[in-house]
Amino acid sequence: MPENRYVLLDRDGVINHDSDDFIKSPEEWLPIEDSLEAIALLNEHGYNVVVVTNQSGLARGLLDAATLEKIHAKMRRMAEEKGGKIDAIYFCPHGPDDNCNCRKPKPGLLEAFAADHHVSLSGMAVIGDSLRDLQAAQAVGASPILVKTGKGRKTLTENPNLDIPVFENLYDAAKHLTSRPQT
Repeated sequence: MPENRYVLLDRDGVINHDSDDFIKSPEEWLPIEDSLEAIALLNEHGYNVVVVTNQSGLARGLLDAATLEKIHAKMRRMAEEKGGKIDAIYFCPHGPDDNCNCRKPKPGLLEAFAADHHVSLSGMAVIGDSLRDLQAAQAVGASPILVKTGKGRKTLTENPNLDIPVFENLYDAAKHLTSRPQT
């Protein structure tokens, strides 16, 4: 099995239930059914799982870095309880008007991950629920996958001609990835 295979996941709407009011506390962070099992399934098949997420709630003053760390600690702990592991978390702390390079749909977070881990993003699975997740993946030659959870159904309705794999949820996407022949 090849070493250092990665799957990049958006957080809100893919792993956990999203909120238009933002996820501002560990108590508000609630996993989507079977999403943590999906992470474990990916790990069992040799994938390292990395979360790549916009977190503009920081720039908006809705939470601070310590609270975000507590949210991520809860996510990691709950994934571990299901037998999964999240190898790294990359987040953009900026707001939509900050003109940074790390806020998806810009590719900065994905590029930072690739540089840190000395890997090519070409063909790497990037699973998201919004158009900006898919655009960030396409910008670096990765393979975008849409899930219908979170904003996924709305993304699909607003972009009916997307020519990418679409799955009901993260678990279905993980089953697809883990059923493919190893390359």
